[in-house]
Amino acid sequence: MCGIVGMVGENLKLEDLVTSLQKLEYRGYDSAGIAYLGDSFGVYKKKGRIDVLKNGLKQKLNDRFFVGIAHTRWATHGEPNDMNAHPHMDCKEEIAVVHNGIIENYREIREFLEQRGHVFSSETDTEVIAHLVEEEFEGDLLDAVLKAVKKLKGAYAIAVVHKNVPDTIVAARKGSPLVAGIGSGVGILASDVTPLLRFTKDVVFLEDGDVMVLRKDGFEIYNTDGVKQQRRVYHVDWDEKAAEKGGYKHFMYKEIMEDPQALVNALVGRVKNNRPFFEELEYYEELLKDADRIRVVSCGTSYYAGLVFKYFLENHTDIDVEVEVSSEFRYKRPHIKEGDVLIAISQSGETADTLESVRLAKKHGAKIVSIVNVVGSTLDRESDVTLFMNAGPEIGVAATKTYVAELAVLYLLGLKVMEINGYWDREAEEILDKLVRMPELLENVLRKDPQIRELSEKYKDYRNFMYIGRGYGYPTALEGALKLKEITYIHATAYQAGELKHGPIALLDVDFPVFAVMPDDSLFFKTKSNVIESKSRNAPVIVLGTEGNRSLEEITGDIIHVPPTHESLYPLMMAPVIQLFAYHIADLKGLDPDKPRNLAKSVTVE
Repeated sequence: MCGIVGMVGENLKLEDLVTSLQKLEYRGYDSAGIAYLGDSFGVYKKKGRIDVLKNGLKQKLNDRFFVGIAHTRWATHGEPNDMNAHPHMDCKEEIAVVHNGIIENYREIREFLEQRGHVFSSETDTEVIAHLVEEEFEGDLLDAVLKAVKKLKGAYAIAVVHKNVPDTIVAARKGSPLVAGIGSGVGILASDVTPLLRFTKDVVFLEDGDVMVLRKDGFEIYNTDGVKQQRRVYHVDWDEKAAEKGGYKHFMYKEIMEDPQALVNALVGRVKNNRPFFEELEYYEELLKDADRIRVVSCGTSYYAGLVFKYFLENHTDIDVEVEVSSEFRYKRPHIKEGDVLIAISQSGETADTLESVRLAKKHGAKIVSIVNVVGSTLDRESDVTLFMNAGPEIGVAATKTYVAELAVLYLLGLKVMEINGYWDREAEEILDKLVRMPELLENVLRKDPQIRELSEKYKDYRNFMYIGRGYGYPTALEGALKLKEITYIHATAYQAGELKHGPIALLDVDFPVFAVMPDDSLFFKTKSNVIESKSRNAPVIVLGTEGNRSLEEITGDIIHVPPTHESLYPLMMAPVIQLFAYHIADLKGLDPDKPRNLAKSVTVE
């Protein structure tokens, strides 16, 4: 949701600022803009993609600047248009501000400022920040921002520049992420790490209440009372090239093809002596010992990964696992007691609802184990233990390789819980062995890409889809339906296969295909009967099944086979298939799967 970039330095060109902003396109946006101070103080902003902005600036891209801020906007107050795009300025056009978040008391502030003679030019909540800073400015930009943010209610990440302060950006954070670093002769800040990788891999994550003064050669961080703060420097071991397409048409396609490597990265160093091993848990195993219940909170794809964890742990232990959508959990009575374990899953580590769920659980005495991809993110910092996915940067909005990575971490964590609590047995050894061997099998699954594209061509014009599955197949069905709807805009829904007779089967006809997730497991024949029922209603059927299962031969329809594995691991084995099926339909329909409409990679506001 929205993206911010700020740069201070020498020998910078406007193209550097725009290129850095493009690294945040995956966050979702409807307009973009920049403010810069070079030979003059300029602001340029446009509705639409960054390419529209860049085209309007093409005569200026080689112009040099000393300080600049840039923004991609996701409309919350005021429609998407040039006027409401960021940056916003004050009455004197000396101050420019970009902002991510929602200012809850902006109407009250705006009325106050209008009474003071300020004139507004947009419908946004953000513009009040520029006028507030103007109201407080007496020559010291830091002091003005400190005074202004004390009057704001809500969530924000802001960056402020002044035409008479050519070497400084002042930034502030409350509830929305900001990260900063110093490269060779340049200070840079952004909404996440990706734009910084070109300049530095040593970064600082601002915490709630931080106000930063950024210059080309360093920075200072203060709290809102103006007291200096110390913040840890994190080294982000991501390859900048990993955030590029590398010859693939789309980031999503590239990232699906990286599923096997993401699995390797999630597993490496976490298996010792044929047992699961987490160095991070070395001093925290007591958290998971004798647990009779574990809570999981997450959103979207991460929620479905949490459901897989629930099936896995409950099938192999007597431990209850409750999985809840973060946006529901945070508003309910939590029923948490001192010492309960809550697992929070978030690729970005900045998902607003998940963060608030964690804070609620901590207030009631829960211990937090988080599964995160971004080192130093808010969720990482606020957890008792963090287990990193190690998937590297994922640019496509739809989760692909991070889904594979978080599943791998959850399987290992489940096995560790089994070991700690006395449930380790030969089956656990078999599961771990098959998990370690899985990357090679995923490579085999990806070789089915041409077959999956042919199937996508056949089904791309249908308007509705129903995904069904049982047991471990059900979370896979949910994730398959989500992938299809979010990047192809085809209506897709998922049901437990046994629920078909309780209503959903009424939808089925020749124009309503069924995608059946049917691994060769203990529930196979139950699901098979549901597929036969679907076909009897003339519904076209796609079956995702297991190689060597002769019972599939009795089903007429389109079948995709994956290699056999332990039944609990099929969600991993089948992930590339459901991802590729959705990807190819989007591509064949001429859609951009990297930037689906109305969606953002990181949902950092409610």
